[in-house]
Amino acid sequence: MAKKNLALRKRNSETDILGYRLPVFHDKGEKIYVDFYCFDPVRGEMRRKKIHLDKYHTKKSRKEHANELIATLSAKLRNGWNPWCDASNDRQFTSFEEILDRYTDYIEKTCRERTQEAYRSRVNILKEYNNCRYRPIQYAYEFDRSFVVEFLDYILLDRDAGARTRNNYKGWVSSMSEWMMGRKYISENPAEGIPKLHEDPKKRQPLSKEMMRTLHSHLQGEDRHFLLACLFEYYTFIRPTELSNIRIDDIRIKEQSVFISAKFSKNKRDGCVGLNDTLIKLMLELGTFGNPGTHYLFGKHFMPSSKKVDADIFNKRWVQMRKRLGWGDEYQFYSLKDTGIRDLANSAGVVIARDQARHTDIATTNKYLGASATVHPETQSFKGALGS
Repeated sequence: MAKKNLALRKRNSETDILGYRLPVFHDKGEKIYVDFYCFDPVRGEMRRKKIHLDKYHTKKSRKEHANELIATLSAKLRNGWNPWCDASNDRQFTSFEEILDRYTDYIEKTCRERTQEAYRSRVNILKEYNNCRYRPIQYAYEFDRSFVVEFLDYILLDRDAGARTRNNYKGWVSSMSEWMMGRKYISENPAEGIPKLHEDPKKRQPLSKEMMRTLHSHLQGEDRHFLLACLFEYYTFIRPTELSNIRIDDIRIKEQSVFISAKFSKNKRDGCVGLNDTLIKLMLELGTFGNPGTHYLFGKHFMPSSKKVDADIFNKRWVQMRKRLGWGDEYQFYSLKDTGIRDLANSAGVVIARDQARHTDIATTNKYLGASATVHPETQSFKGALGS
């Protein structure tokens, strides 16, 4: 007993000098955890920190994670780390899985539906990658640069994605990391400084005038309701997700405009764009306005309906038509927007095209026009004030 008390006094003395006591693993039935002591300068006493490992159901997994945690904590304590002096460090031991669940809850409350779907999918792929690792990360502090680099390699190589997709994932990881930093789970952005990969030019191409005539002729005889959807994309530049949410009440015939609610717009702002005479004429011919104002403009079979459909219907129907017409996959439903912006800019000017597309600046509109590669013949004979 005397020897035990002597050892305890010696241990407490060393703790007083060092300001910490190294972590120890405890596996006592339902109480499974690693704990350690560190001096809390605010309280003026040693204070215990516990990290629970209850979620590991086998002795082997508990022991493995405990050993890894003890090694990490011991190194941090010896290097002067004190969890009570910096509250942010305390949160770095939050479960990574719990963080991803909280992040999912966050995007479901702050992002539009389409973005929610995309981000939930990326979170699930991140979880899939982590679970297939030899040693999955368990805590926030393990979400570091090496993990992110390996995850992006997994997207590029194992999932056989292109450079553009990999770069999009990098941007998303960086955004999620900023969210984690704001909540003190990590102290720096692990995606920062990771270079982007070179991307091939955009595959999607606008339609030629001959292709537009072919499309109109084909759908005029086969599917006038889908023709209306195509004309909406061409004339209004409204995104497919937004199109699937438009109700008949959003259309103002007198003003020849359509309202896009901030609830489902990409920029989270209410918007209003003009309706071409061609659109009004076809809607009148189809009897669109004979339906209740609460009906969605494009429901099943692209007809007005009380039930909302998924935005994918536009692309799926387009692919069927594209195969019938023998077009390549570089011509997509969204190519109608590219074509419409190009044609409106050429006819009425780039500023009008910018406003109709609800772009925040001309530079965005110019991306659709390929302005950097355009040489106008007028510039070749222009006589400026500085000329001779």
